[in-house]
Amino acid sequence: MGRLRAIPRSLRDWSSDGRGQPSLFGEILDWMLAPLLVVWPVSVAVIWALAYSIASGPYDRALQTNVMALANQVGFANGRVVVNLPTAASAILRYDETDEVFYQVRGPRNEVLAGEKDMPAVDRDDFTAPRTVYFREEIVRGKEIRAAYTFLEFTGASGPVLVQVGETLDKRTKLANEIINGVLLSQILLVPVFLFLVWYGLTQGIAPLNALQRKIRGRKPQDLSPIDPNEAPEEVRPFILAINDLMARLSQSLRSQQRFVADAAHQMRTPLAGLKTQAEYALRETDRHEIEHSMRQIAASADRASHMVNQLLALARAESDAPVAMVLLDLNELAANATRDWVPQALAKAIDLGFEPCEEPAVVEGNATLLRELVANLVDNALRYTPGGGRVTVRVRCNRHVTLEVEDNGIGIEEHERDLVFERFYRVLGTRTEGSGLGLAIVREVAEAHRGRASVAPNPTESGTIFRVTLPRAGGATD
Repeated sequence: MGRLRAIPRSLRDWSSDGRGQPSLFGEILDWMLAPLLVVWPVSVAVIWALAYSIASGPYDRALQTNVMALANQVGFANGRVVVNLPTAASAILRYDETDEVFYQVRGPRNEVLAGEKDMPAVDRDDFTAPRTVYFREEIVRGKEIRAAYTFLEFTGASGPVLVQVGETLDKRTKLANEIINGVLLSQILLVPVFLFLVWYGLTQGIAPLNALQRKIRGRKPQDLSPIDPNEAPEEVRPFILAINDLMARLSQSLRSQQRFVADAAHQMRTPLAGLKTQAEYALRETDRHEIEHSMRQIAASADRASHMVNQLLALARAESDAPVAMVLLDLNELAANATRDWVPQALAKAIDLGFEPCEEPAVVEGNATLLRELVANLVDNALRYTPGGGRVTVRVRCNRHVTLEVEDNGIGIEEHERDLVFERFYRVLGTRTEGSGLGLAIVREVAEAHRGRASVAPNPTESGTIFRVTLPRAGGATD
C-alpha cells in the first residue's frame, strides 16, 4: 500500500536517517489502514447480501399472498380440476410496474391447466403438506425469477395440484441497491472523519517520542548521563534502557581514554625531563668521558621511556572494550616461549629462572598477544624484586581451570599491600627497584578480559611471593 503523502513532513521524518526509511508514524498508519482497505469491500458485499435479504422479505410475502389467492381459485368438480380465474383477475395478478409476473397451475398429471406453459414443474416427490408455500429460484425465458409454490389436494383427484407464482428480481435488486447506496454514502462521508481521528490520535501518540527526540538532540556532546525511562512511554522503555547502557559503556570508555592520556602525560614527564637534562649537560661538557656518561644516561632514560610507553599501550589495549580475537591455545607452549625470552635478564642477575609445564594440554580460549604480555609482566616483576642468586619459577597447573603461577623467593609483599599491587602506578614501599608500576595492573586487566582473576599470596616455603592467574579451561566451568 502506498504511503499517505498528506502526512506532514515533520511527522514522517521520525526515521532512522533522512534517506527515506519508513517512519514510525507511517508504519503504524499503514498497519491501521491496510486492514481497513481489505475489510471495507468485504463489508460492502456482506451489507449488500443483508440488504437483499431484507428487501426480499416483503416481496416474498406478497408472492405468498398471490399464490394463496390463486390457489383459492382452484377447485375440483365432476372429477376434474377447475381453475376459476376471470380475465380481469388474471390481469391483476400479472400487473407489476417493475417486474414481470408469471403464474401457473398444473393438474394431477402435471398438465398445465392455466398460466405460462414454460414455467418449470416441481418434483412432486417434494410434496409434504398441502397449502404450505415454498420458494425457489428458476430461469424463465432467460430471466432469473423468484417463485412461490404450493400443492393442493382434492378428494377424488389422482394427485396433488401445483400452483405457483413467480416474478423477476428487479424490485428486489433496486431496493437492495438503494439500501447499500445509503450505507455507502454515510461511510464515504465518515472516511475523512475517521482518517482525521486516526491522524490526530497517532500524532498525539508519538508526541512523547518527538519530545524525547528534541531533548536528546538538545544535549551537549559531553553529557552522557542516563535518560530517565519514566519520561518515555512504556513501550519505549526497553529502548531507553538500552541507550542508557550504551552511554554508560561509552562513558566508561571515555574515562579510560582520559585516564590513559592523563597517566601517559604524568608518567612521561619525568623521563622526558631527565632526557632533556642529560642532553643539556652533555652539550655543555667537553670531557669525552663525561659526554659518554651523559649519553649512557640518555640511552637508559630513553629505554625507560620506551618501556613506559609500551606498558601504557599494553594497559590501554587490555582495558579496551573493543572485541579481541580469541582462539584456542595451549598455555604450556605460550608460557614456555614467553619465559624463554627472559632468560638473558635472569642470567644477568644470576637468577635461576625455571618453567614447569602441566602434564596435559592446558587449553584456554584467549588472545595470544595479551596472554604473552601477562606472562612477560609477571616474570619481569619477579626478576625485578628477586635479588641475585635467587630463584623464579613459572608453573602451569591444570584441573577444572588452568592456573599460571609465577613463584619467587624475593623480598615478598606485606599483607596490607597485596590488594594494592594490582593498582596502576603502585610501587611496594621501601624498594629501590625501578619500574613503571603498570605491570601488575596489566596482568589484572588481561586476566579479567579472559574471564579469569589474578591474585597474590606469600611463598609458603620461603620468602617471596606466588602470583596466580586462573583462567577458564576450554570447555570447562568457571567459579
